[in-house]
Amino acid sequence: MTELSVVLAEQAPEDVGKSGPLGLLLTLVLLIAVALLVRSMTKHLKRIPASFDPVEPEQQVPDTPAELFEPQPGQQVLDTLRRAPRAIEPPRRDDDRPDRPTG
Repeated sequence: MTELSVVLAEQAPEDVGKSGPLGLLLTLVLLIAVALLVRSMTKHLKRIPASFDPVEPEQQVPDTPAELFEPQPGQQVLDTLRRAPRAIEPPRRDDDRPDRPTG
């Protein structure tokens, strides 16, 4: 067994098992990168709201009954858009076509 360890010691160079300055530099760079990422993530997590529940807008109560019947600004545009046909229609099914034979 001692002969085997002597042979291995002769074949292995001196630097085997030792870390060099490049390894230390790489480790320091990685540690700095992780620290910066943790700091950035902490800032972003602090900006997240406590709840994502939708906030209900306050309903505006008109001051006079006449305001109920007066057109609101932009109401005409909204009514026109509601009556307009949709720009994107859902896909049509093939079995809805009467001209196509079945079977």
